Amino acid sequence: MKHVVITGSTRGIGLGLAKEFLALGCSVTICGRAQVDVDRVVNELSSLYSSENLLGMACDVREPAQVQALWDASIERFGKVDIWINNAGYSGPQLPAWEIEPGKAKEVIETNLLGEIYGSIIAVREMIAQEHGALYNMEGMGSDGRMHAGLAYYGTSNSGRHYFNQSLIEETKHTPLIIGTLRPGMVVTDLLTKQYEDRPEEWERDKRIFNILADRVETVTPWMAVQILENDKTGVCINWSSRSKIMLRFLTSPFSKRDIFEEPLNTPGN
Repeated sequence: MKHVVITGSTRGIGLGLAKEFLALGCSVTICGRAQVDVDRVVNELSSLYSSENLLGMACDVREPAQVQALWDASIERFGKVDIWINNAGYSGPQLPAWEIEPGKAKEVIETNLLGEIYGSIIAVREMIAQEHGALYNMEGMGSDGRMHAGLAYYGTSNSGRHYFNQSLIEETKHTPLIIGTLRPGMVVTDLLTKQYEDRPEEWERDKRIFNILADRVETVTPWMAVQILENDKTGVCINWSSRSKIMLRFLTSPFSKRDIFEEPLNTPGN
């Protein structure tokens, strides 16, 4: 049985991956900043899967000591960590850079970039000591150099993540570790929809694009979990939204009645 640690796993993609790994017979450590959220998810998952395969712990990825404690608790409970996924992320408000409070900008950079760096450093160091392990880091908007107005800090953090990921792959190539990146593409989570809470007109406009390009968590995470478990090579990018898939969706969109918001979501007005 493989043991998987997922940061930022009390909601969205992280929670979706946790469910899939448990369903595939893995044990999982979930974490989030707030203990109340961790407890809620542990209770939810324990009603569906064996509680013996589940550990929940509050962890702020911006604090290296808390990240180390997350590793240590996983080792104490399960004896090893086979897969570590740095998933925790925060997009911040979608506004011009100069209109965002410095504190919010700091939170975006620290959560996305420093949080991933701290998690990676600890996981790599400990995995080298245990002589095996796979580390996967999330990449998002900005990782490929494309710009999006209103997300300067989020895109900057992801650009930094991409460089850091590629550096890790190079620096660990003579170790037994697997280092990979995850690109789930545009997924409908609260990270995406929360940006529109006070902007209903923009929501209605952008929702058309989401219906072309975006997918639901329960569509993306089953495929991604299997790819992670089956991968045995370092340097691999597990990419749900390939260029060919994006192109096909745009070409077929005039003939499609696709609506990923048919079911209730955490969206403006819901």
